[in-house]
Amino acid sequence: MPKSTGLGLAEQQPPSPDNASVWAMIRAEAAELAVREPILRRLLTTEVTDATGNNEIIARVLAARLSVTQVETGNLFDLILSTLTDDTMRKIEADLAAVRERDPACTTFLHALLNLKGFHALQTHRIAHALWNAGRPEIATWLANLASLVFGPDIHPAAQIGASIMLDHGSGIVIGETAVIEDEVSILQNVTLGGTGKETGDRHPKIRRGVMIGAGAKILGNIEIGAFSKIAAGSVVLKPVPEHCTVAGVPATLVRIHRADEIPAETMDQNI
Repeated sequence: MPKSTGLGLAEQQPPSPDNASVWAMIRAEAAELAVREPILRRLLTTEVTDATGNNEIIARVLAARLSVTQVETGNLFDLILSTLTDDTMRKIEADLAAVRERDPACTTFLHALLNLKGFHALQTHRIAHALWNAGRPEIATWLANLASLVFGPDIHPAAQIGASIMLDHGSGIVIGETAVIEDEVSILQNVTLGGTGKETGDRHPKIRRGVMIGAGAKILGNIEIGAFSKIAAGSVVLKPVPEHCTVAGVPATLVRIHRADEIPAETMDQNI
């Protein structure tokens, strides 16, 4: 596995399944579901099967979910579509694969695309982050707040998030402005990546590759969670965590050292 460099994201191509196969499977799943559930036919046709490109599918899905304000759905669609670069689409495809592989309740790519609010919140963050980086902080912050109201997770648009990420359930997740999350990370509900008070500057956690963060865990301050480590559910982490280990408790302490080949984010094993 590529190693991290500094506090930025690991320099590597985001892991991704075969691009054509993911979207082809989504279209096929949508067509099959439209036959089985006619009540969903119009939705599936509008959001998936009639889309002319893969980027249009994700733009249509997010615009439809976020259309709860006085902003027109078409305007939201155009805003979202304008930010979807090839790199962002690769990350979205990797996120779809991550959810499909790690969540036993997710049986199809289409289910992840249409129904999982953690996935929706993460992709909306990718749009908000692109707008933030483009020097449009007002619209980025507005979109981030809208996503929090609609989906639940509260993610600052400046936070840096890699690819192959799963926000399981999504409810109650808070990710601060200077947080960094590298590739292949799984985060469960009610997790906070926060600061420790009123300090300014770089003040939020850095989550390295392959980490799993259990439900209700709180990681506070500008500390590093080493690659391929696990944060047990309900833990409060106030100090850096080494690579390849599990921490648990309040405050969290080291309870286990992993084998070098363990990837907690993929196995999703909640035992400590």
